[in-house]
Amino acid sequence: MLPGRDGFETCRELHRQHGSATAPVIFITARSDSDDVVTGFTAGGVDYLPKPFQPKEALARIRTHLQNRQLLEQLSRANAAKNRFLGMAAHDLRNPLASIRALAQFLKDPAIGTLNEEQLEFTEMVESTAQSMLNLVNELLDVATIEAGELRLERQPCDLAELVDRSVYLANLYAARKSTRVAVSGRTPGHPVSADPTRIRQVVDNLLSNAIKFSPPGSTIQVAHIAEPRAQSVVVLDQGPGIPEEEKNLLFKDFARLSIQPTGGEKTTGLGLAICRKIIEAHGGSIGAENAPNGGCVFKFELPNGS
Repeated sequence: MLPGRDGFETCRELHRQHGSATAPVIFITARSDSDDVVTGFTAGGVDYLPKPFQPKEALARIRTHLQNRQLLEQLSRANAAKNRFLGMAAHDLRNPLASIRALAQFLKDPAIGTLNEEQLEFTEMVESTAQSMLNLVNELLDVATIEAGELRLERQPCDLAELVDRSVYLANLYAARKSTRVAVSGRTPGHPVSADPTRIRQVVDNLLSNAIKFSPPGSTIQVAHIAEPRAQSVVVLDQGPGIPEEEKNLLFKDFARLSIQPTGGEKTTGLGLAICRKIIEAHGGSIGAENAPNGGCVFKFELPNGS
């Protein structure tokens, strides 16, 4: 109840100026209505003491919040160290894994000799395993980069529909192994969006790859590009089992594993969708998923025009 700028606005201003470095704010006031308490927490306060207050209680709460702040700082430093280690380990693993994959591909070249059926099977297993491990290493690198706040977007004007077409073409090469098809079911002309084409392709490729993994053999995955006055979006509709209602909150979290399984025994890391979410949010967009009325799951991401 300060004259002029009140305590709530003062707290907001502290957070605007100092961000996460703002000291813990405890409100001590005669205003104890539930709405006032909620307003205090919304403004950035960490605690609320009604008047008259007991000095010992106030000191105890101050000590608690300062200890919490110290604990958060320790956890933040530990997390940063973890990300550095993860990045170093992933970098060191990537080149050997790429070499193993390349050697396996080389062994299958008829120019160096013909493999019998068993040798060819083992060689393809080595190649497939190396590729799976390489995918995991690349995703771990992405997570370490994003969590360290080092994701750099190389923005440029992008034709989102054209990016989708390229991803669909490559996805169909992979889908053919399961007699599955990826079809563009809708396309709306729109202005270019300001985005990092490599990162947006990564998102589209991941959504299409997931749709193929979780759809039964012989199915068709629908992809649509929609341009609206304020935003453009990409929609992917698969023919899989959908998302269990109780697991929807896990979908875009790191290392999330749902109870549903790929229909062809494909490997999943639980990182792809979490990385997609972080990439889209870094562009100022949004991403989500919901079960389709007639079965399957609809994934959709949206990018603002002129972002």
